[in-house]
Amino acid sequence: MKPWENLAEARLPDGGVLTLVHHDGEYVIRAEGYDLMTSRARNSEQAMMALACPEPPPGASVLVGGLGMGYTLAATLEQVDAASTVLVAELVPEVVDWNRGPMGDLAGRPLEDPRTEVYVGDVGRLIKASRDRFDAILLDVDNGPDSLTDRGNYAIYTPAGLAAARRALRPGGALAIWSVGADGTAQRRLRAAGFTPSEHRLPAHGKRGRSHVVYVGRRGD
Repeated sequence: MKPWENLAEARLPDGGVLTLVHHDGEYVIRAEGYDLMTSRARNSEQAMMALACPEPPPGASVLVGGLGMGYTLAATLEQVDAASTVLVAELVPEVVDWNRGPMGDLAGRPLEDPRTEVYVGDVGRLIKASRDRFDAILLDVDNGPDSLTDRGNYAIYTPAGLAAARRALRPGGALAIWSVGADGTAQRRLRAAGFTPSEHRLPAHGKRGRSHVVYVGRRGD
């Protein structure tokens, strides 16, 4: 049996460590030894744009919060037209490097698409600085609002953070939040922030096994 191979490491702002490992064609990003994301389980990440914005307008503007392995970005690019812009915000610069290097072929190298713009920094800060800018905001910055590996991400899911996301959306736009599991308060928090919420359970890999959850909050005006 082939052993797992450590390919690279990166330091998180809170001092934690991300590790990129590989085994027999599978890539995993681990946070302090915990599997944060794996190339085998990507169905829910690929579905986020279709759930949030099934009919993107011409020249759409989309924000992807968290590059991960590039699957959400790649699926978004497949759905928008040539005049659209997809801004991907990634806090850890090494993750951007990994997507341009050893992980690049997993999602078809979406960072090389001319419609892609990269922002290295805090997606929450970017959202707060935006007004009526995005048709969709897709957040996959951690394991979800109730399962954080980096406590710095908590602010995104507070009432103030969700209100900022609503202001950053254009009328009729939507916020999608990825979660490793069901969060009993997510829809209530979205509703309190002025969204019309919905919950979508999706198989992590294939048609069986565990499910991931995508919460969608739609701005109605």
